[in-house]
Amino acid sequence: MNTQLLAGKLEKFGILILTFFFSVMAFAQDATKSPDLNVDVTTTKSTTTTEQWFTNPIFWVIGALVLIVIIAIVARGNNTSRD
Repeated sequence: MNTQLLAGKLEKFGILILTFFFSVMAFAQDATKSPDLNVDVTTTKSTTTTEQWFTNPIFWVIGALVLIVIIAIVARGNNTSRD
């Protein structure tokens, strides 16, 4: 039998065994123990509201206009004609 063919088959078999082993390890959990569902949650809620600058749409509009003006200046400034 050709050694390359044998090596290829052994490699495929090894990958099959590793895949099986890792899948068994992934699903190997203790199913007999019930999960602990007794959870105590204490929350305190404060009602102070602070507005961040980036949530205001005026800043987005002004920023977009400035960006458009900068792009227009850069695009137009490169348009020199030489006679």
